[in-house]
Amino acid sequence: MSVEKQNETELPFRTVECGALPVEGGTFTFVTVKSPNLMGRGDVLVFCPKDAEGVTNVPVVVLLHGVYCSHWACALSGRAHRVLSELIRKGDVPPMLLAMPSDGLWGDGSGYLRHSGCCFDKWIVDDVPKAVAQANSETEASPYFLAGLSMGGYGALRIGAERGDRFQAFSGHSSITRFEELSLFVEESLQRYEPVNNPSKDVIDVMRCNELKLSPFRFDCGVEDELIEGNRLLSDQLRQEGIPHVYEEFSGGHEWSYWEKHVAKSFRFFAEVLQSAERKNHV
Repeated sequence: MSVEKQNETELPFRTVECGALPVEGGTFTFVTVKSPNLMGRGDVLVFCPKDAEGVTNVPVVVLLHGVYCSHWACALSGRAHRVLSELIRKGDVPPMLLAMPSDGLWGDGSGYLRHSGCCFDKWIVDDVPKAVAQANSETEASPYFLAGLSMGGYGALRIGAERGDRFQAFSGHSSITRFEELSLFVEESLQRYEPVNNPSKDVIDVMRCNELKLSPFRFDCGVEDELIEGNRLLSDQLRQEGIPHVYEEFSGGHEWSYWEKHVAKSFRFFAEVLQSAERKNHV
């Protein structure tokens, strides 16, 4: 483990703490940085599969957790790193890094919005890639992808729609799609989440505003999930707007067993986007 105080004029964070842990299929690196967008410390768990070790500019998938959780949840509860490792082993996807940040640890969940004096969205867009570079310095020109579950799906769909310049594709699982649905999970009043300088709170509104620059995206939901109707509505609205997307439904509810099974859909989707980009580059 190492702790380093950095020169603020030269490096992105005042302080960085990293610790590596070998695990089955690769290495976990835990990174804690002092984030200007969080006004304090933020955590990222980076998984580097063995096949990605030493690979320059390997693709990076940022995976956002849901309410009540932190940076450890998608790996320790969702086994996302094991799913990714198995797909790489079978040749279904190329080697990728998996970056799993905290949401900023505000209340039951920050919503990945801007409020309470913090920019929880900019933490994901601007700070997390810099934190990943602390764990793997060979990611400077890596293509980035964004996925999330539940509240993390809300964050992934909104941020992905807004920032096609950062994320080449994005994906949501069992996603909150309407701002009001946060109240199903969080204790805090929704008035405390009022986004700063961003009146677009529902996913469809953000996608309409950014229709001309949307990256490829997909989302899915379990038919026993309490958020299923919101996901169906979003897909219907996108069809009415003529916005291309992939929407799928599967058996299952709002639970880790569903997310562990279907996060592979995101990894495969991102691999397809990479392959498509490579084919265009060779034409």
